[in-house]
Amino acid sequence: MDSLWKKIAASIVAGIFTLSLTSCATIMGEKSQTIGLKSTPGGATVKIVDENSSEVFVGETPTTVTLDKSDGSYWGGKRYSVEVTKSGFETMTFEVKATANGWYLFGNLLFGGIIGWFIVDPFSGAMYNLTPEQIDATLPDATTMIEKNGKRTLSIVLVENVPKELLPIMKRLN
Repeated sequence: MDSLWKKIAASIVAGIFTLSLTSCATIMGEKSQTIGLKSTPGGATVKIVDENSSEVFVGETPTTVTLDKSDGSYWGGKRYSVEVTKSGFETMTFEVKATANGWYLFGNLLFGGIIGWFIVDPFSGAMYNLTPEQIDATLPDATTMIEKNGKRTLSIVLVENVPKELLPIMKRLN
């Protein structure tokens, strides 16, 4: 009977040890993520570069792209710059970055522990989510922009509050 209890106890200890080596984000998460890209007007060119200025994608909206969440190094969350361009419209730039997900933050609290938080998940990349998950770029018409201090800006104000010198160059939108 003692032998049976020793085997049961050894199995329980082995199971607890095995669980301590796991990490929730690595088990539940993915190493890459699909991001949706749309634009108004459609047919805009999308160029994505990573934090090392390496071009990772060039395409046309609407489209989806699968991006890595991590560079594989310790705490190596990825960052991307997304540039949306179309002739006759202003270029828009968006940032996509990796942030810690709920499985990493709270799952390891319950199941993975210290090993999940500081060893397994930081290397896997599965601990991250890329945000935003969807980019909807509304490209402003280049002719509706106002030159102000050397930069082109778009301002929406009540007609009563428009400086008199700008009234002649205003365009009605509706």
